[in-house]
Amino acid sequence: MVFNSLQFLWFFPVVYALYRACTPLFGVDRGLRAENGLLLVASYYFYAAWDYRFLALLAASTIVDYSCGLAMNRLTRERQRRVIMALSIAFNLSLLGFFKYFNFFADNLAALAAALGWRLDFVTLRVLLPIGISFYTFVTMSYVIDVYRRDIQPTRNFVDFAVFVAYFPHLVAGPILRATKLLPQIQRPRRITGEQIRSGLWLIAWGFFQKIFVADNLAPLASRVFAHGSHPAGVNVLLGVYAFAFQIYGDFAGYSNIARGTSKLMGIELIENFRFPYLVRTPQAFWRHWHISLSTWLRDYLYIPLGGSRGTERQTRRNLIITMLLGGLWHGAAWTFVLWGFYQGVLLVLFRPHAAIIESWSGIRRIAAWVVMFHLTCAGWLIFRAPSIRDFAALTGGLFSNFAPSAVDVTGLLVPLVLYVTPLAVIHLVEARADDVLAVLRLPVGARYFVYSATLYLILLFGNFGGAEFIYFQF
Repeated sequence: MVFNSLQFLWFFPVVYALYRACTPLFGVDRGLRAENGLLLVASYYFYAAWDYRFLALLAASTIVDYSCGLAMNRLTRERQRRVIMALSIAFNLSLLGFFKYFNFFADNLAALAAALGWRLDFVTLRVLLPIGISFYTFVTMSYVIDVYRRDIQPTRNFVDFAVFVAYFPHLVAGPILRATKLLPQIQRPRRITGEQIRSGLWLIAWGFFQKIFVADNLAPLASRVFAHGSHPAGVNVLLGVYAFAFQIYGDFAGYSNIARGTSKLMGIELIENFRFPYLVRTPQAFWRHWHISLSTWLRDYLYIPLGGSRGTERQTRRNLIITMLLGGLWHGAAWTFVLWGFYQGVLLVLFRPHAAIIESWSGIRRIAAWVVMFHLTCAGWLIFRAPSIRDFAALTGGLFSNFAPSAVDVTGLLVPLVLYVTPLAVIHLVEARADDVLAVLRLPVGARYFVYSATLYLILLFGNFGGAEFIYFQF
């Protein structure tokens, strides 16, 4: 099930009505148990609506990591606890590797063997990638690691833990939640405030705007430029990259906002996943503002255990490159994602000695740093979106040719790009100026209701209601 589907339009109101009735009907304690039971059933139905066959994987990951958490809590010897943690991580990474990367490595090994004159026949698995597997495996692994580190006590209530893993707002595309933040909210009675309802409704509306009006309308523009074998003029390649930059932002930030909004309506707070990522001036700042839940996960569970910045400068650079390489591979089984991760690691390494100085700039230098960083980010999106390394090379070569005004695809690229991005950019600037992703709710009443009306108007009249899946469902 996807948020932008007719199915979700009846699913959520029904679940929400039942959810709000639990406490009045059963009282606080029994009502909490009823709410969590309802959330578990609803979350598994939400996932089964996509493909019920993969419920077994979700349940298996839940059972294994719930059991590992309890087992570690009973043990006192660090070596035994470390073995349990390793078994949990191995189980989750095996699931992820088998379903997401088996064909990738098998095909590449066969290609390498063929280049050496050998013929290897591998069995390839033509199965669907289980939706959300990259997200919920990271969620459960972080729980086991946190229990091992004694950052959190394992929960003995299986239903509470199962809700934590399968909670439908974050299940299939994040944010990647930590047990330290979400489990306590699941375990205690929830009181839904008027402020949560107001901000939740706005986040849902704004998320649908980002997805339906911005991302889904920009998708055909980007696809035209990135189509396999296309040879657009350099200026149109640049416009296509701009279109994809705002498409992927609108798509993923839109999902995160809908997830946060629906969760707020149920009295559960999810972490902020995006915070003005295209207005930053360094790669370090970009990863503090883009897909925050993933970047902090990689920092806490990969970069810091590798040594972080505690060693020599050479070791720090190595740790950054390894972390971003694996972060790129997390996004998908393709060499373009590996190259994108390496590119991001190189940017972090190159900017590292100068990041603090650049962040302190003001005036024209501040603007220049922002322009440079935005285009470095777009160069990364060119790698990320290219269908293959060969297509990336062709698009990069074409990028440096034919920037004549007559080559601009005005009606097919430039005008729609400006029309779909401008409203997003205006609200983005309002939020950034206030340093508040809910800045619209603080506007004077007239301005606030103008934004509400304009958002609804643009969605209804110009939104793309084709029900396109969210980009990050494939990851």
